[in-house]
Amino acid sequence: MDRTLRHQRHFAYYWRIPVKEPTQVRQIEPRWPAALAIVVVVLLLAVLPNRVRVFPLWLPPLLGVAMIVPMVALSLTSAKALWLRIESTVTVLFLVTAGLGVIDELMSLLSSMLRRPGEVNGLQLLASSIGVWASNVLIFSVAFWRTDRGGPEARANHASSKPDWLFSAEGAPQEYVPLNWRPTFIDYLFLSYCTATSFSPAEAQPLTSRGKLLLMLESIISLVTVIAIAARAINILSG
Repeated sequence: MDRTLRHQRHFAYYWRIPVKEPTQVRQIEPRWPAALAIVVVVLLLAVLPNRVRVFPLWLPPLLGVAMIVPMVALSLTSAKALWLRIESTVTVLFLVTAGLGVIDELMSLLSSMLRRPGEVNGLQLLASSIGVWASNVLIFSVAFWRTDRGGPEARANHASSKPDWLFSAEGAPQEYVPLNWRPTFIDYLFLSYCTATSFSPAEAQPLTSRGKLLLMLESIISLVTVIAIAARAINILSG
């Protein structure tokens, strides 16, 4: 941090005047892992059976394109600050829409299983539960990636922001981790996978209320999907 900005922050602290942070982004984290996860979510939402599909057929591809366009633009244009703002806004819309869609699909599966058990066989129920479970993992991995420590660019440029999760690599001896290690999308995908399978954050410990609430929500969705729906499907198939 240069001396001028440091003096501005001290002045702002005493006089409560907001200081505008530098808008230049020096380093952009690669987007292809997150883009791949989004494509898979879109495919899962599109191929779900009509009886549990919440969105019209055209909406998941539209959401996917709206998410991927800013990610591609970040690597091709120089107006990175503008596209980062667009990406942030679109990501919130995507996560809210896809998250509510997964919850609604889960409720539809429970309704079909309890009220119309004769209309759904075990194989259909199992396939739908796998789709909902996988969508849950991928959606929350994107949410973790976007929220922790101010987002991917704040982490890549070492901007000061409190972490939502403390990863095991951060406490490991230096000879076992790369120099200047920081979590990337794969770390958040693994965190989401562990939360959905073991119902606990085996990879990282939550430090904030926001982090704890996100983990709890993902665990609840996964728990209902695995125990209530997948177990019922396996019971039907084995019977």
